[in-house]
Amino acid sequence: MNLERVGAVARSMKTHPAYAPMTQFVRFGLVGVFVTLVNFGVYWAGIKLFALDPNLTWAVGFVVAFLVGYQLQSKWSFAGHGSERKALVHGSRYLIVALVGFAINSLWVWLCVRWMGFPTWSPLPLVLFVTPLLVFLLNRAWVFK
Repeated sequence: MNLERVGAVARSMKTHPAYAPMTQFVRFGLVGVFVTLVNFGVYWAGIKLFALDPNLTWAVGFVVAFLVGYQLQSKWSFAGHGSERKALVHGSRYLIVALVGFAINSLWVWLCVRWMGFPTWSPLPLVLFVTPLLVFLLNRAWVFK
C-alpha cells in the first residue's frame, strides 16, 4: 500500500465540494443522538428520582437538550460555516428550527397513528430519519448561514 498515495487522496477529499456538508451532517447526527439521550435522561430522572409530572419533565428535558444542542451545534457541527452572527440571532433561529422539528414530529405521530390508524411505533422511522434531515438542512441554510 502506497501511504503517499493514500495521503494525497485524503487531502483531495477535503477540497471536494461535498466534504463540508457531509462532515457537518455527521457531526450534526452525533450531537443529535447525544441531545436525545440528554432529553431522555432528564425525563427519566424527573419521573423516577423526583416523582415529577411526565409532561413537566419532558418539557424540562426539551429545554435542557435545546441548550446543550445549540452549544454543540454552533461550536462544533457548524463551526466556521457562514457568517459570524451574534448568539441572539443564531439562538433565536435555532429555537425556531427546534420547534419546527418538534411540530413535524408531532405531525408524523398524528398522521401515522391517529389519521391512518397505524401502530404507535410507525412514526419512528420518519422521526429518526426524515425530520433530522429536514432540521439539518434548515440549520445549514438558515440558522448558521
